[in-house]
Parts: sequence; structure tokens; C-alpha cells
Amino acid sequence: MTTASNKPKKPARDERPVALAPDTLADQLIAAGLWGAGIAWLGPMMALQMALHRSVGPERIQWLERLYTRGQVLLTGSRWRAVVDPGIDPARPYMFFQNHTNHLDHCAMYAATSHFKQGVELAEHFSYPIYGAFMKSRGTIPVERGASREALALRDRMRQAMERGQSLLVFPEGTRTQSGRLGELRAGVFRIAQEIGAPIVPVTVTGMYRVMRKGSLLIRPGYDVTVYCDAPIETRGTGRRELRKLMEQVQGVMTGRLDDYWAQSEPRPRWF
Repeated sequence: MTTASNKPKKPARDERPVALAPDTLADQLIAAGLWGAGIAWLGPMMALQMALHRSVGPERIQWLERLYTRGQVLLTGSRWRAVVDPGIDPARPYMFFQNHTNHLDHCAMYAATSHFKQGVELAEHFSYPIYGAFMKSRGTIPVERGASREALALRDRMRQAMERGQSLLVFPEGTRTQSGRLGELRAGVFRIAQEIGAPIVPVTVTGMYRVMRKGSLLIRPGYDVTVYCDAPIETRGTGRRELRKLMEQVQGVMTGRLDDYWAQSEPRPRWF
């Protein structure tokens, strides 16, 4: 883990899709092998964690969860590192707002800090084989798609989690990117952060869009995955008038990280 030093500038949001090289037959064969290795790791690791969730509780097996998530990223053939702002307090719960790229997003960022991070996931995801049971055993907070009447209950569940000392992992775009860039952020989770006075940590993961992206089942190995956890942004004492400014501040940090990454020359896949 390294320490974040330079704060990214706030650029205008670039909505142009990122152009990537087409996949080849070799890519498909390699991806099939990586999927096999990943599933072979995921199955027994999730089963072990679920058993321990019931017996000792999820908060007492953080070492195992970090091992699992780091291993899952390693098995995509990626090299991983975290760049963490020194202002992030290991003893303080936060709302980690992360850009949404693929189904491994939580694995990509989980080990970046020592916080226990409770997930906030669409209720429909709880029907997924293995993963749905895992989320239930861990206490993941469900969100009903488009159910505004559930907003108060969701806010209360999130507040209760933070009062227990748990941080929250949230994807403010609400859906995975199809362009490789940051999508439109949704105001609802920002309002909840304001109402419960939760500090927001902008989390930007770069490189993962090259590894795996929406609309494709291929895993592409050999790229660098970097997790940027930037300086916490306080919400306590802010209200409706500050909502737009708060959203723009978070958007600026995350967009800056992504645009800096895409402005670099096209990296070639490398092996360990």
C-alpha cells in the first residue's frame, strides 16, 4: 500500500467511450482458464466464510475476507496496488463511494483499507447462486430497484450499520459503466450520507475495465489494477443547498483519476 500525495484536479466529465483493441481467439482461451481458476477459488472460500459468519461473525474474519478478495483479483492475472490518503482513519467508519466497472469491484477495493465494509446491493442480486447466500450471511443491505418508498428504511439500515462501526461500500452510479468512464452519479445515496452525517471516501479503481467489462465474459490478464482511496469528504452539517456541490466534489475526484489513467499511453499486458 502506498500513500496518496497529489489530489487530482477536477475536470469536465468526459463521456466518450474508451476505444480498446478487439478480443482474439487466444484471449477467449485464456479467459476460459482464468474463469476456471477463479471459480475454483470462489466456491470453497465463500463456503468457508459463510460457515464462519454463522459461528464467529463476519467482523472477526477480516483477515480471511482480505485474503479471499486479493486472491480473486490475482486469479484474473492482474497486478494490484492501493493508494490511500493519509487522512483516512482506520478506526472511523466511512461511506466508500466506488466507481462501478464489473462484478469484481468489491474484490478490487476491499483490501485497500482495514475497515469492515458492509455492502449495499440490489435485492435481485440476492438470488444469485452462492453469491446471494454469501451476502445474506454477511448482512449485506438490500436495495429495491426504483422503490422510493423504501428510502427511509434503507437510510435507517445504513445508519444502524455505521453506528455498529461498519463502513459502507456504495456504487453511486447505480450500474456498471459501458464506456470505461464515470457515469452519472445518483443523488439518493448522497442525501443519505448527509442525513446520517457519514463522511464519504471517493474510491476510484483504474485498470479493471481492461480486465473485465459489462457485455463481455472475457477476463483479460496482465494489467495493473490500482485502487485510489482519496481524502474523506465531510457531510455532517450539510443540507439540500450543498447537495450539488457535494456530488460535484466526489465526481471531480473520481473523474480526475479515471481521465488521468485513460490519458496515458495504451499499456501492453505484462506477466508477473
